[in-house]
Amino acid sequence: MLTRKDFLKQTLAGAAALSLGGVASSFAASPLGKVLGTNDRIRIGIIGVNSRGRGIAKGLCKLPDCEITYVCDVDERAITRCQNSIQKITGKAPKGERDLRVLLEKPDVDAVVIAMPDHWHAPAAIMAMQAGKHVYLEKPTSHNPAENDMLVRTALKTGAVVQVGNQRRSWPNVQKAIAELHAGEIGKVRYAKSWYVNARPSIGIGKEVEVPEWLDWELWQGPAPRRPYKDNIVHYNWHWFWHWGTGEALNNGTHFVDLLRWGLKVNYPTKVDSIGGRYYYQDDWEAPDTQLITYQFGDEASCSWEGRSCNSQPVDNQGLGVAFYGEKGTLYLSGGNDYKICDMKGKVIKDVKSDLQFEEGNLLNPSEALDVFHFRNWFDAIRKGTKLNSDIVEACMSTQLVQYGNIAQRVGHSLEIDPVSGRILNADKEINRLWGRKYEKGWEPKL
Repeated sequence: MLTRKDFLKQTLAGAAALSLGGVASSFAASPLGKVLGTNDRIRIGIIGVNSRGRGIAKGLCKLPDCEITYVCDVDERAITRCQNSIQKITGKAPKGERDLRVLLEKPDVDAVVIAMPDHWHAPAAIMAMQAGKHVYLEKPTSHNPAENDMLVRTALKTGAVVQVGNQRRSWPNVQKAIAELHAGEIGKVRYAKSWYVNARPSIGIGKEVEVPEWLDWELWQGPAPRRPYKDNIVHYNWHWFWHWGTGEALNNGTHFVDLLRWGLKVNYPTKVDSIGGRYYYQDDWEAPDTQLITYQFGDEASCSWEGRSCNSQPVDNQGLGVAFYGEKGTLYLSGGNDYKICDMKGKVIKDVKSDLQFEEGNLLNPSEALDVFHFRNWFDAIRKGTKLNSDIVEACMSTQLVQYGNIAQRVGHSLEIDPVSGRILNADKEINRLWGRKYEKGWEPKL
C-alpha cells in the first residue's frame, strides 16, 4: 500500500516511484486531467440504486449543477423505482441500464456514483476510472487490502477525481470540531474510541432457490467467484458474508475509524487486535455481530472501535459516535453534525448543535441535507481542482485500518503493522490469503 506522502509526492511533483513502475508520468496526459467548465452540468450515472444509491440519487438530482443521465442496477425493479423517484423531483426520468459495462461506455456520463455491494466497490471504481469517468465511491473503498493499492494506482494513472463517501469529512460542524481538536482545545489526545450499535434480526438459514426473474445474478456476483443463489442474501444480508461483504466493521465502522484517524492525525498503526464473534443467533451470518477492534500507533496514541449489531444499548447516550480524550477534557462527536466538549470533571463547556440532522436507522438516505456538502466538494474538485475532503488515499487508509481488524479477528491473533508501508509484518499463509481474494475468471481487476 502506498503511503499518503508517497502518493502526494508523485501526484504533485510528477515523479515516478519505483513501486509504480513509472505510471505517474502518464498522469498529466490523462483526459481526466482536464476539469469541466464552471458552467457545465456534470452528467452522472448512479450504479447500484436499490437502497443507498437511490438515496444518493434523490439528493443529487435536486442540485442544479448536475444531471443524472443514467441509473444502473442488476435488479430491474430498482431501476424503475429510482427512475420514478427522480422523475417526481425533476420532471424527467434518467435512462436505465442493467450492465455497468455498457453504462461506462456512454459519452453522456462524466462521472459515476458507485453504491454497489462491497465486493464490487474497487473493481467497479477501477473500471470507471479506466473508462474516463470521475468517481464517487461509497465506503468501504474495497473488499480487501490488496484492492486499496489497485485503486490508488489507477487513480494516479488516470487522473480521475475520486471522492469516497466518508461524508462526515464535509459536514461543517464536524470540520469545526476536528479543527478545535487539532488546535489543542482539549490538550494532547492519547486515546479515542468510536462505536456503532444496532438491533439487527437473524438472517436465518438460506435455501437454494431459483434466481428471481428481476435479478441478474451473474452480474450481481461480478468479480466474486460463483456461488448458488440463496433466498437470504439479496439485497442487504450480503454484508454479513465474507464472500461479498465485510461485516459491520466496514459497513458502519469505516465512518468512525476514519474520524479517529482524522482527529488523531495518524496513518497506519503498529499493532491491531480484535475480539468478538457471532453470538446472538445460529444462522448464516459469518461476520462478528459483536466486535472490539483496538489500534496502537507506536508511542503516540491508541484508539478503538466497538460494534454491536444485535444489542442497541447506547454508549455515552449515543447509538453511534466518537470520543476523544485529552489532557484537558473530552470532545464528543455524536455521529451527526454536532459536537460537545466537556472539561475534566464532565461539565459541558461547549455544545454545538445543528438543524441538519443524521437519522439513525434510515438505510436509504440518513443525511441527505448534509451530504450536499460532500457532493459540492466533489463537484468543485472536478471543475476547479479543489482539494477533496475524502480523497482515495485517505479513504483507503481508513478502510484498511478496519480491514486489519477483520483479519485479526479471523486469524485469531494480534497483527504487527509496518507504520510506513501499511503491510502486516510476519504474515503467514492465512493472512496473505485474506490480504486479497480470488476473482471469477475473466472478472479480475486489470491495472
